[in-house]
Amino acid sequence: MLAYLTLIFTCQFLGELLMRSLGLPVPGPVAGMVMLFAFLMWRGAVPEGLDVAARGLLQNLSLLFVPAGAGVVLHLRLLGEGLVPVTVSLVISIARHKVCAIQTQGLHTPGAPI
Repeated sequence: MLAYLTLIFTCQFLGELLMRSLGLPVPGPVAGMVMLFAFLMWRGAVPEGLDVAARGLLQNLSLLFVPAGAGVVLHLRLLGEGLVPVTVSLVISIARHKVCAIQTQGLHTPGAPI
């Protein structure tokens, strides 16, 4: 299992390294997971050890949000100063998400108007 955790974090590191060296506006972990996905597609299957390691990470994923929540609380005053732009961007992004979800659902429902 340790070898597969190392594989996951190595892909994340390589993705970060690649994105920083190329100067692309893509998060390194996203690029790393694309690399891992490509490797798994090339291999043809997900090894059982990798599945176990990934499930362990996913079961504890909520712990990774604690630092972000603490950062929000730490900078609550700063967030309050930009409350209007943050609220407007949240409302717009939620509306766009709903429109995309409705359109996607329409694509998967035969005979439904888009």
